[in-house]
Amino acid sequence: MLISSIVILLQFFYTLGALGLAVYGLQALILTLLRLRSERLTQKGQTRTELDSMGKPNGAEDDFWPAVTVQLPLYNEVHVVNRLIDACAELDYPRDRLQIQVLDDSTDGTTGLAQLRAALWRSRGIVVDVQHRSDRQGFKAGALKEGLRTATGDYIAVFDADFAPARGFLRQTVPTFLGKEGDSVGFAQTRWTHLNAGYSALTRAQALALDGHFVIEQAARYAAGLAFGFNGSAGVWRRACIQDPNVGGWQDDTLCEDLDLSYRAQLAGWRGVYLDGVEAPAELPPQLLAFKRQQFRWAKGSVATLRKLSGRVWNGGWPTLKRLAAFVHLGGYLIHPLLLLLLLVSPLLMLLGSQPYWPLAYLSLVSAGPPALYALAQRRLWGRAWFRRWAYLPLLMLLGMGLSLSNSVAAWQALFGRGGAFLRTPKFHVQREADEWHRSGYALELEPLVAAEIFLALYAGLGCFISVVHGQWLSLPFLLSFACGYASTAAIGIREACLARSARTRRHSQSTRLFRAKNLVKS
Repeated sequence: MLISSIVILLQFFYTLGALGLAVYGLQALILTLLRLRSERLTQKGQTRTELDSMGKPNGAEDDFWPAVTVQLPLYNEVHVVNRLIDACAELDYPRDRLQIQVLDDSTDGTTGLAQLRAALWRSRGIVVDVQHRSDRQGFKAGALKEGLRTATGDYIAVFDADFAPARGFLRQTVPTFLGKEGDSVGFAQTRWTHLNAGYSALTRAQALALDGHFVIEQAARYAAGLAFGFNGSAGVWRRACIQDPNVGGWQDDTLCEDLDLSYRAQLAGWRGVYLDGVEAPAELPPQLLAFKRQQFRWAKGSVATLRKLSGRVWNGGWPTLKRLAAFVHLGGYLIHPLLLLLLLVSPLLMLLGSQPYWPLAYLSLVSAGPPALYALAQRRLWGRAWFRRWAYLPLLMLLGMGLSLSNSVAAWQALFGRGGAFLRTPKFHVQREADEWHRSGYALELEPLVAAEIFLALYAGLGCFISVVHGQWLSLPFLLSFACGYASTAAIGIREACLARSARTRRHSQSTRLFRAKNLVKS
């Protein structure tokens, strides 16, 4: 009786996890179909881009362009601060209508570099102000909120430290807010591209994931009139939207202040615009541990936003389908706890003689959603050469499996905790294959969570053995993916940490020898 009750309970958890994953697989399939539909309508001339119908073309006289403030939130970015300031200072925009704010919370040499670079560009007639805070209150949201007090622009462009916007960025985006149809536009998000996608297999997998998000997910949500999020960088805000009392401005009670603000803006009646044709190059994290930290912050922030805004979304007056789509969107990182749940339950069910794979037989169609989404994104970007980039999908899937524990911890903290430190993703100015990140002092150390990842790799391996012994072959690929994913994540993390520690030790030894040599000369 007890065994039967345990089996029923485990089957319930397994079915819950399988159905939850099916929801996200179905979402990917629907967004892919919506993207295809929007492309067909565009080809038939039944839709138009925002830039075709708003404002004036890029060649308009300077008197037409409104005042813009470009905000650059920084925290310890010695490798990329000059690249960022240079790219923004070279934006093709009337100088008397452009202000650049370097919002610096740094505690290392970044502040000095920023001040020197700002002085250089001021000598050339570009307004570049460095605002340094002695504390990080509110983290990025706090810095943006503080900068808004002295901003002179009616429109606010935001770039994170890893971006290098093209010269025409503002002339391509600002017209979105102008004209009669632009009056209700609160923010515009552009498509991220990649400065170093070809650096390694890791960056190629990241590029595949981001391309799927921007080319398909963001474009499909926007075309279908669904709510979508501001991605925190490479976008422009109408200042009046941020300061609208019904919106509430930048808030720091989640780690995704960008997603939070964009949803509050849309709930208050402002429109978001996604500009798929405007590219914004950025650097991808070359260190797995840095990518892992980035995903942890995004997972925790998005789930915290779901927790914060779920009531407002449900009662916000949106159509039912739009509300449901918003819940699935905000809860996107909940896929990782669902994956972890399936892993923990599957071997136990097999040991008890049950068949944990039966629900998946009815969900095979929706499981094709994510691969189709990424394939269409690469086809859209690269034409006939799409397959070479889509071929990194297995690696991306393994990364998803391997990061499921870390992201599950993030989701748990967001659901049952509050706030948390804004842990930055280090940038290394790595663009060429010859560039090395592990020599930087920003290289991350290994985290204790790796021990749990090793345990889960062994647990999944045990599950593979059990599936073979019990002849439950349909469970084998799933468990094998987990075993490889966790083992790879742990192994790569350990290797990277060793490389960084070795480089740090050599730097310390060289500094010590230099110090001793100087003292010897003095004596």
